[in-house]
Amino acid sequence: MDINTLFEGIGVTEWVGEKPTSVAGVTNDSRKAAKGWLFVAVRGANIDGHNFIGQAVDGGVSVVVCEEVPAERRQGVAFAVVKDSSAAFGQLASNWYGRPSEKLKLVGITGTNGKTTTVTLLHRMATQLGYKAGLLSTVRNIVGTKAVEATQTTPDPLQLHRLLAEMVEIGCDYCFMEVSSHAAHQRRIAGLKFAGAIFSNLTQDHLDYHKTFVDYRDAKKMFFDGLSADAFALVNTDDRNGMFMLQNCAASKHTYALKSVADFKCKILESGFEGMQLNIDGVDVWTSFVGKFNAYNLLAVYSASILLGFDKTEVLTVLSTLGAVDGRFQCLRSKSGKTAIVDYAHTPDAIENVLNTIKEITDGNHQIITVTGAGGNRDKTKRPIMAAIATELSDKVILTSDNPRNEKPEDIIADMKAGVPAEMAKKTLAVTDRTEAIRTACMLAQPGDVVLVAGKGHETYQEVNGVKHHFDDREVIKQIFDEE
Repeated sequence: MDINTLFEGIGVTEWVGEKPTSVAGVTNDSRKAAKGWLFVAVRGANIDGHNFIGQAVDGGVSVVVCEEVPAERRQGVAFAVVKDSSAAFGQLASNWYGRPSEKLKLVGITGTNGKTTTVTLLHRMATQLGYKAGLLSTVRNIVGTKAVEATQTTPDPLQLHRLLAEMVEIGCDYCFMEVSSHAAHQRRIAGLKFAGAIFSNLTQDHLDYHKTFVDYRDAKKMFFDGLSADAFALVNTDDRNGMFMLQNCAASKHTYALKSVADFKCKILESGFEGMQLNIDGVDVWTSFVGKFNAYNLLAVYSASILLGFDKTEVLTVLSTLGAVDGRFQCLRSKSGKTAIVDYAHTPDAIENVLNTIKEITDGNHQIITVTGAGGNRDKTKRPIMAAIATELSDKVILTSDNPRNEKPEDIIADMKAGVPAEMAKKTLAVTDRTEAIRTACMLAQPGDVVLVAGKGHETYQEVNGVKHHFDDREVIKQIFDEE
């Protein structure tokens, strides 16, 4: 690619060395550096790319984008100095792939809970209305009809813009994507042109990375701060952080809510395990989704659809036909009448929402038995809080292993146990093996009881000591129910 085209909008403060006329490739991984390529020295959370400039130069790169020029420089290598190499990387990736986000309507959603459900349903909405659309989510990425494995909530800039370029190539009109707080903070969304942004809610999560709740909140706000005037910003005003996201935001501002005054409103008329009767913008709609949190998700989908210009009647019709998202309040029933619910709930707020929904639907004559754990090498402060909420809202709780990663499952369980009040300790068990924990819960359950298996949802693996082993909560439950 021509060097001037590639560097359009980058904001280079200084060129050191002779600038070449073109480059053959772009990377931020010094191991992939090749002759005539460009290397971006990105400062990450744990690794600083500036320490690998020498390796990239040895690999043959002709251009290095960096914030600081190294003392030792090799002839034939040009250094482009920028203020923020992470942001520059995103824009370079966009330019390299022909600015694909400008050639379709890209809508992003951020928030602690509800991101995957909302973008998945928006993708289904657009598809059922006859549009070609792409999806970038925690569960999977979809380019047209092709599914691409998702390795993280928001891909790295090169992968992200490559996927968007593929969407443009096959004629996609829209793309719906999750925007994580990590991605916003690390500027992985730099270079993207968003047609719209949605804020769902904000509760405690990822404090292992952001350190404070304010830092976590501010990372989410960075997404809204970067919107242009021709985009829309849609926020949940029932969350106290909703209006904060709109401060100093250049986009057109819109709100949705179940309780407070808002542009788009929804009311739950009836609720059961089979679904909910909702009133959305004055129209009654039956949906197979369950729970107040899903009412918020569906309202966000409806609101964004209207802001994208879709027909209201068609949108409400499609909403009534949409089914559950994998691993999100997914119900399984045994022959004897037991109900198991698999949900991705892995934060205090998500656990509380799911359990309150179950309590609202059950008549009080049946037990709620919760199986839950917490991921290793992640925010430790939420562990005791999650356990406290689970024990308060359940009749029995079985603490077990989630994805322990490089921690001992027993240590994680001990952290969770610390949050269980002494008077509730009797109804709490610890079963480290997740299969046995689920089996124990199902054995304790009687017909009519509900077993909640929380934390992993759609995941089909268990990560132990850096190795992913096949594990699917739904498969385990089905096998146990089939043995009845």
